[in-house]
Amino acid sequence: MGFALWIDTEQRLAWARGTHEYRPMGTAVIAVTDRFRHRDFRQTRPAPARLRSRFIGFFGSLETVNEHLHSGATIKLRVTPSHLL
Repeated sequence: MGFALWIDTEQRLAWARGTHEYRPMGTAVIAVTDRFRHRDFRQTRPAPARLRSRFIGFFGSLETVNEHLHSGATIKLRVTPSHLL
């Protein structure tokens, strides 16, 4: 499993794109105060292009994505790696 995470700071939304055994799970969006669940992911949901400069990083599980969201760590936004565009 692998998950890429973006934060939309203006709308206070967290976006994630996931893969499971190299198959796309799709994209999920939640409020930054919520937690991601497997059922949140939809293969037909595209991530907005405006998130390109709001990339947070890669994570190995939804648990680690959720831990990062609620850790209180400073959000360091980066440009999305080109292979994810």
